[in-house]
Amino acid sequence: MSDAPNTDTAYALKSPEDSVRLYREWAETYDQTFAKATDYVLHAEVARHYALVGGFGPILDVGAGTGLCGEALRARGIGPVDGTDISPDMLEMARDKGAYRHLFEGDLLVGLHLPDGPYLGAVSSGTFTNGHVGPKGINTVLDAVRPGGWIVLAVNSQHYAAAGFAAKMDELSVSVTDFSETTVRIYGLASTGPHASDTSLLLTFRKA
Repeated sequence: MSDAPNTDTAYALKSPEDSVRLYREWAETYDQTFAKATDYVLHAEVARHYALVGGFGPILDVGAGTGLCGEALRARGIGPVDGTDISPDMLEMARDKGAYRHLFEGDLLVGLHLPDGPYLGAVSSGTFTNGHVGPKGINTVLDAVRPGGWIVLAVNSQHYAAAGFAAKMDELSVSVTDFSETTVRIYGLASTGPHASDTSLLLTFRKA
């Protein structure tokens, strides 16, 4: 790529192969050139919300990336945390943080091979967004969690409306309980630029 990766580059992804290529290039600098540079806070909001509803581990961090959400969960005393991501390069960065018990490659669109069976909960802070995974991926997350387990998924608000997440949650009404939606900021108050005021919907529910 001739330009450095950024949010717009990520939003323009079209396929899983595109994701792997982008995050191979971005992995080593992601925390500095994206998370810190944009005052990214969504991972912290997801971890806080999971703790507020009483979620606990073992928990699966879906789309773990470089491990920001895993660190936020562990900071709240939630664990053990396992992580999965389509990018092996991002997972290598996450491994260096020491917040995870297991890390493994996985694609939500084809299913996950779980190292220790279903989890007691799951979260995702950056996977259900423009250019990434649509509502179909929620089925894979549900398959990864035991009945009664809490799930908190952050879905970019624009992506939620455009990709049909409302219809998906209606479809899953017999498979989940205690469903709620909470709007949160993706970036903190120090963020500037065209996406500074972007929001995400936290979809919170339990597997029936």
